[in-house]
Formats: sequence, structure tokens, C-alpha cells
Amino acid sequence: MLNEVKPLAVLGKIRKLRETLRFAQGDKIFDTLMPMHFDPSPQMSYTMQLRNTQYALRNTQHGGTMRIQALHRWDLSPAEAIAVQQNLRTKVVTRNEVGQVRTVAGVDISTAGERAHAAIVVLRFPDLQPLEAAEADLPLTFPYIPGLLAFREAPAILAAIERLQTEPDLFLVDGQGLAHPRRMGIACHVGVVLDKPSIGCAKSLLCGHHGMVGPKVGDYSPIEDQGEVIGVALRTKEGVSPVYISIGHKVDLPTAMDYVLRCCGGYRIPEPIRWAHRVAGGERLPKSQPRAEQGTLF
Repeated sequence: MLNEVKPLAVLGKIRKLRETLRFAQGDKIFDTLMPMHFDPSPQMSYTMQLRNTQYALRNTQHGGTMRIQALHRWDLSPAEAIAVQQNLRTKVVTRNEVGQVRTVAGVDISTAGERAHAAIVVLRFPDLQPLEAAEADLPLTFPYIPGLLAFREAPAILAAIERLQTEPDLFLVDGQGLAHPRRMGIACHVGVVLDKPSIGCAKSLLCGHHGMVGPKVGDYSPIEDQGEVIGVALRTKEGVSPVYISIGHKVDLPTAMDYVLRCCGGYRIPEPIRWAHRVAGGERLPKSQPRAEQGTLF
């Protein structure tokens, strides 16, 4: 009987917080958002349910503009994660649906020990002036497995995105998109969950092969895997290695290349991602720019 006291006490806290959350959001929004943070599945511990509920309530009170689609649970085994990727792959849109772009967000994440720190920086387009930064710090609950990094890193990324006051028109993600063994890299995953145009911009090649890339900015070589073009190796700065560009969601490859080149500003890495990396490392935006309050799950 003593072992049942703590779970029952935690469950009571969960119920009270859920009622507070429902009141804060309204029934319709609550029913849409809550599955992202609360899963009544017996596989999720009472403590994790409580923490996720607390996080959802704090996010609602903070008042970010972005909302996350609850397409799957995050507490998955590697085999379940692969199945989720195979299902989500059918939802990736590879035609161009990018409208007028006034803002571009860079997405980056750093890890230290058992924690992930995500940073999102929104830049005005086309002058690439920083407008806003948002951060989130969460525990790493999924093991490091190449090809499944979205399940390790995306929860922190999405938590930071939810805190944005500006809704970006386009996301540039430091990672793979379709240039992934199951055609479902983190740029695809984030794009599908947000239902927003996204581009993968990686520093290294995960799968496939490509030919020589010319020396001039804008030169490229297709990345091929099993007879399919899954991205390009793109020269963004002379004298340095190319970057690896692939479709994330709601964008075609020529459009992805065009926006990456227009966002580079003379550097190898696009400015939105460079800014996100700097913010994730502790740097602040210029004082005239707002910075969203950092969120933590605990």
C-alpha cells in the first residue's frame, strides 16, 4: 500500500493541473494541444505525465503564437520511432507551397550531458535582421541513434518554437530533410508537425553520394541514393566545404537551394542557423530585439 501513495498523489496533481489548463485554453484548444504533452498510456510514468502537464500549462500562460500538431507520442522505443517515421514520410509535401516570405527561422540545438538546449531565431527577410529568439531546455529521453535524432532533439525544438511570438514563414533546420535513409530527417519531422515549409541544411552527409561540386557560390551536385535524388551538395562560400540541402516540407529542391543561398550572407552556413547556434551557445540578440523567456520542463 505504501508504494501506491506517491503515484496517487501525483495523479491528483495531474488532474488539478489539467483542469487549470482546460480553463486557460478552452475545451477546443485543450483537446488539440494536450496530447502533445500528456499521454494517458501506461507506458508513461505518472511523474512524466505531471511534468508534461506542467510544461503545457506554462506554455499556455506564456502566450506563444505557434501550435504543435499532436501526431504521435514521444516516449517511444527505437522500433516504434522507425514506424512513426515511415508513417510521417507519407505526409511530407515535396512541392513548393512557400508563399511570400517575410520571416525565416533558424533552428539549432546543443546537448550537454542528459539535457538538450534548443534555440530558434527569427530573422526578417530578405535583409536578415534578427527579430526574435526563443529557447527551451529539456531532458534527453531518447538514446543517440543515427537516423532517429528527431526523437532525441525535436521535443526541445518544438518547445522553443511554441514560445515564439512571431510565426515564421519558413524554417531552416540544422539537419537532414529527405537526405535520410527513411527520407524523414529532422527537418521533415519538424515541418510536418508544424505544417510549415522547412528546409534541411546539414554540415555532413548522412546517406547517398554526390559528384564534385564546382568552386563558385551556387555550384552544386545532386545527392543520389538508390537511384533517387534526395538533395544537393551546395557551395555557399568559396574555399570551404559545401552544405547538404534537402527538402523538409512544403518546398521543392530548387526553391530550397534559392532560399539557402539568399540567407547565407557571405558565410557557409545560412544566417538564421548561425544566429540560432550563437543563441544556443549563450549569445544574446542585439538589445533592440526581443528575446522570449527560456522555458524548461522541470
